[in-house]
Amino acid sequence: MSGRTGSTSPTLTAGPRHGAGHVGGHLTGPAPAAGVGPPARPTPEDARARFFAPDPARVTADLSVRLGSLLLDSPVMPASGCFGPELEGLLPMDRLGAVVTKTVFSAQRGGNAAHRLSETGMGMINSVGIPSPGVPGFLRDVLPRYHATGRPVVVSVGGLRPEEYAEVAEELGDAEYAALEINVSCPNLEHGGTEIGADPEAVARITREVRHRAGGRPVWVKLAPMVASVTEVARAAHRAGAEALVVANSYPGMVVDPGTGRPVLGNTVGGVSGPAVKPLSLRLAWLVAQAVPVPVIGCGGVSTAQDALDYLRVGAAAVQVGTATFARPQAMAEIVRELDDRCAGAGVAKLPELVRPGGDHEDATTPTRHPGRSADDRPSRGNG
Repeated sequence: MSGRTGSTSPTLTAGPRHGAGHVGGHLTGPAPAAGVGPPARPTPEDARARFFAPDPARVTADLSVRLGSLLLDSPVMPASGCFGPELEGLLPMDRLGAVVTKTVFSAQRGGNAAHRLSETGMGMINSVGIPSPGVPGFLRDVLPRYHATGRPVVVSVGGLRPEEYAEVAEELGDAEYAALEINVSCPNLEHGGTEIGADPEAVARITREVRHRAGGRPVWVKLAPMVASVTEVARAAHRAGAEALVVANSYPGMVVDPGTGRPVLGNTVGGVSGPAVKPLSLRLAWLVAQAVPVPVIGCGGVSTAQDALDYLRVGAAAVQVGTATFARPQAMAEIVRELDDRCAGAGVAKLPELVRPGGDHEDATTPTRHPGRSADDRPSRGNG
């Protein structure tokens, strides 16, 4: 199945009375009368404009990637829960390889209590709780809006018990989508709330059951990061038929209000994401890419083209962008554009030629095996 389809401007807000304005965060004086004073400065060009403007002279590189049976136009897509179709007007959608929906559960659910999100030093922490309209509401109100973006749609499915994942896949029925992404970071309410993704056997069982109900369409598994052995879970998902693995979800964390001494989040704990987690997820992607022969999709701290290249150079085939989109809705388009520019600057026509680190690496998509490291989750023992 082919997946092919073919800085914001200053804000103007209400200011103090007496004709004063508040432009771009700076208080101005009283507004001058018409025809009085210096001419108005031209409005700075919206940073997004260059991504929409056609450039007939531009020669673009081939950024396409194959993820199992899916061929995507580029290796960049949003992470689940970090992009909605309402953002379509803020970036050219044809730059994305796919769109990934928010996680859908079988029944309607409202999510966690406020506060649900807080900034951290190098990213953010969230405890949204994955509100969901349920499968009927998703099919009626949400999925058509994702289809309207013109991009292949990957549906993220969740479950609060292992059986719910298969139920969601079955309830989706013959709905049109490119792939399913299984979010195994959900708590297992049948086993005291432990993370489903921590149990390789449970991940394998869920993957098999979802595949049987996916109508032959690809199934991806989004791995949880804080497990005893991410490679063991990855191998279990691969053996059960996963066509790609997303590495990884957010990291458990907590923030405290310095004034009250109480947790900031309504749910007390949440998931940490953003630039701070990139070295952690990069390592996990490297480990998984060595452990299984299926495509890895890097996720965690991707906000620039260099971040994307870092993941590709340790063995990932594509990346997902999450937290960066909150501050820069056009971040994914910026990444794709810069990857294209870098290909042009390097004089290469295809992305794998740019990914190649150089030197003696014979295959740009083969992760480097470093001396003294084994393809498991722990440093191998040395001689010292």
